[in-house]
Amino acid sequence: MPDHVHLLFQWRTDESLATLMRKLKAHSSRWAHETLPAFSEFAWQEGYGAFSVSSSQTDVVKHYIANQPAHHRGRTFQEEFLQLLRVHGIEFDERYIWD
Repeated sequence: MPDHVHLLFQWRTDESLATLMRKLKAHSSRWAHETLPAFSEFAWQEGYGAFSVSSSQTDVVKHYIANQPAHHRGRTFQEEFLQLLRVHGIEFDERYIWD
């Protein structure tokens, strides 16, 4: 998608999610800048959202990720993200999500 990415991965539990995301963003930005000249202006936004997934739901999540264009014909990324927060009972103040 042009404005976001969904990733499904496992990571070591002895490393924080914040550390993982910092490394992911740094390495992927470097790769994009070095490999794809057209993406010289690429930059990640400051924040991210993360949801844990039961291993029994891995195939469902893979299917969801693979069908992003279809999902976003009916709703924007912002609508999708807010729905995920609501469905999972995560309290939020929208003023602080999109800065």
